[in-house]
Amino acid sequence: MKKIFAIIAIALAATFALAACAPAADPIAVGENTIIVDVRTPAEYNEGHLEGAVNIDVQAPDFLIILGQLPTDGDYIVYCRSGNRSAQAVEIMTTKGFTNVTDAGGMDAASAATGLPIVK
Repeated sequence: MKKIFAIIAIALAATFALAACAPAADPIAVGENTIIVDVRTPAEYNEGHLEGAVNIDVQAPDFLIILGQLPTDGDYIVYCRSGNRSAQAVEIMTTKGFTNVTDAGGMDAASAATGLPIVK
């Protein structure tokens, strides 16, 4: 029994040590004219989003049309739920000529990096 507790204690200590060594998200500066873009679905956006974010669903049929209405030289920070769709959106935006786009990854990481709260 003592051996099991010792193994559990070692495993927990290793877990906490590794978690403490994990790098914090690099800060992302949010300027006065920065546009925060949430590329999740409207339903996901309505469940909670970064304060001040606009919702442009990367999977919607009109995504490219909406992008065409935005200035390509604007300052954009893009995020989603986990980072997959934001990476897709940033790639699309970059190929469409957007010059200052930052992929902030998932919503929690984006909140931590920008300092913006999640609101409902």
